[in-house]
Amino acid sequence: MFFTREQVIDKLKTQIKVNGSIIGVSLGAGIIAKSTERGGADLILALNSGKFRQMGVSSLAGMLPFYNANDLVMEFGSKEILTVVNQTPVVFGLCATDPSICLDEYIEKIYNMGFSGIINYPSIGMIDGVFREALEENGISYEKEVEAIKVANRKNIFTIAFVFNKYQAKLMVEAGADVICAHLGFTKGGILGAKKILSLENSVKLSNEIFDSCDLIKKDTIKVIYGGPVNSSVDVKYIYDNTNAMGYFGGSSFERIPAEEFIANKTREFKITSRLENDDLLNKMMEGVSNHFDYVEFIKEYISSSYMEDITFSDLCKVAHISRSHLSKLFNKEVGCSFPKYLSRYRINKALEILKKENIQLKEVANLVGYKDYSHFSKAFKNQVGISPKQYIEEDKNTTI
Repeated sequence: MFFTREQVIDKLKTQIKVNGSIIGVSLGAGIIAKSTERGGADLILALNSGKFRQMGVSSLAGMLPFYNANDLVMEFGSKEILTVVNQTPVVFGLCATDPSICLDEYIEKIYNMGFSGIINYPSIGMIDGVFREALEENGISYEKEVEAIKVANRKNIFTIAFVFNKYQAKLMVEAGADVICAHLGFTKGGILGAKKILSLENSVKLSNEIFDSCDLIKKDTIKVIYGGPVNSSVDVKYIYDNTNAMGYFGGSSFERIPAEEFIANKTREFKITSRLENDDLLNKMMEGVSNHFDYVEFIKEYISSSYMEDITFSDLCKVAHISRSHLSKLFNKEVGCSFPKYLSRYRINKALEILKKENIQLKEVANLVGYKDYSHFSKAFKNQVGISPKQYIEEDKNTTI
């Protein structure tokens, strides 16, 4: 289905207004595109890395000269995705630094093929060091990607900009990007996930820097995040609670990681059925031994479901059968803050949600989010929000009057 720029922007803003956020999925195959649309995705991103993930290799392959990036996206995007997707805008991952194309003509071609817009990928923003300097000296720079957004904007074509810092965010907003996407690096997790990633806490900091830069120029810019340590609904909720993000775009978290886990488990299930079909307990034990256990993910999920209860780090260590010092080190490295700080931030964010929707006593709010001692709740609230719970309520009343 053909979408104009106005239709895409209106669709996204309506979704944000109704549901609070939008979801974009980067993919590389028609079967994933069909399932994504059925699941209610707001945007589909056709990126060359998505096709490499379908080949069973890392998304990093999309940054190397294995295929011509634009030819690859045009090939699978037009034949596999546009042919099976009917109600969801499809955005073309444009390698704007390709010296073999004329940006003006190629962007026109992309739109005429039926794609609803462009996004700058592969991006020079993902490269640093001496190699980055050498590329820029030869005119292969991020500014070329900014130029592509400007060209599309002049043609009234929808645009999404991957940005990696606040300076690039400023350039892209000024170029007319409709959506600014804070790229937090390659996604962690699964067999092919990145090992060196930003912590969750540092991702919050970077996202806020980027979004603040956007707001200084254009307050109503749609702002989303992509990749990095965010690969579960718990992580996305944490980002939403601590930034002004209006949505989440992902690739590996939607197609690679779920596929890796499901197919491996399903294969294992069929393999052992013939000899253990009557022993459910043994089946579960074997599954537990075979699977790699993500201890940090376990803690985050436990907090999301039990934040209102009394939670101690020592008890979680016992449940996970891991030493306190080792689990503490793992948690700090991946999340970027201590367990007490993460738990406190999660609880206070829940308190803010309650205060915005319900008119109940502050002591009851404290109890609902896991604080039996009101003074402890008040102190934690002030540390995070900057004012006491009472002041927050008074300011909220004055705002709504």
